[in-house]
Amino acid sequence: MTPVTVFLVDDHAMFRTGVKAELAGLQDERIEVVGEAGSVAEAVVRITSDPPDVVLLDVHMPDGGGRAVLEQIHRDLPQVVFLALSVSDAAEDVINVIRAGARGYVTKTISGLELADAVVRVAGGDAVFSPRLAGFVLDAFSDRPGAAPVSDPELDMLSPREREVLKLLARGYAYKEIASQLFISVKTVETHVSSVLRKTQKSNRYELSRWASDRRLV
Repeated sequence: MTPVTVFLVDDHAMFRTGVKAELAGLQDERIEVVGEAGSVAEAVVRITSDPPDVVLLDVHMPDGGGRAVLEQIHRDLPQVVFLALSVSDAAEDVINVIRAGARGYVTKTISGLELADAVVRVAGGDAVFSPRLAGFVLDAFSDRPGAAPVSDPELDMLSPREREVLKLLARGYAYKEIASQLFISVKTVETHVSSVLRKTQKSNRYELSRWASDRRLV
């Protein structure tokens, strides 16, 4: 059986060394660590040049963290699976990386054997979460009454009307059609779109549509 290739992204060299040693000590032929990076920029270059099967991804790093890596790689290399491995168990951190495209999220209290199993499972198509974190994801993507809302700081920047305009824009509506749907003027639509572009730091409609899709607004 061909082993699952694994790439580590974490800004702490000692932690990367520890993970590699832990996994190597298992002598698990199902997985093979093939590379590592200590920054977002290094990770993007190395993963893009030689894509692994699974990336173990730290959430918080000085230069943008796991989400920055995901946003730069996930669209162009959808075959690469990302599994967040973080000390944080905050709901916002979990949801942010899942929205960006991670397949799972486990905390650094996980054992070596559990981590190896998680890597193999996400490589095989499963979603994997540390036990208490699964509830955050279920709540965030559930429409059931009483589901706990989870904050997305970037999305929270937009007003309710801006979100409505963005949803229709991402679905391919023209400005005139959006105006008709929302009973506002085309000029008002243009104003809202300009505001959304500024707040999200996007430069065009295509980038906005991708941004909206990543956050399940479409």
